[in-house]
Amino acid sequence: MTMGFLGSAYPWVKAAHVVFVIFWMAGMFMLPRYLVYHQEAGVGTPEADRWIDRERMLRKMILTPSMILVWLLGILLAVNIGLFEGQPGLGWLHAKIAIVVLLSGYHGWAVGYSKKLARGDARLTGKQLRMFNEVPALAVILIVILVIVRPF
Repeated sequence: MTMGFLGSAYPWVKAAHVVFVIFWMAGMFMLPRYLVYHQEAGVGTPEADRWIDRERMLRKMILTPSMILVWLLGILLAVNIGLFEGQPGLGWLHAKIAIVVLLSGYHGWAVGYSKKLARGDARLTGKQLRMFNEVPALAVILIVILVIVRPF
């Protein structure tokens, strides 16, 4: 089935979007856990230095490229189904986009905190970091429900 300007490419673009969502979420589940281990390693230790390298590689190779591709492909898909044309029945998509915006902000916060830890600036407790680790899981649950159930 072809749909919108993407035509027969639509399922391929959608598949790529889902693949990069999985990569991004894998990184978003990993980075907060890395932050806990990094912070517990202590400032200036060899173990902390290894966590700094791990976090940098995760950001550089998985997190940021995946998030960029999720956004680009997602915008293509949204435009394709009429998001900016006032197409009715897309309340679920508006809610999904709002959650993705918040998740992108969380991504930015986690990357920023990683860089602060690398400078020895730990402002949160291990317990607080562990609680922040749940944010991506809650976002994924809500997004999957919105996309599959389309409650509005």
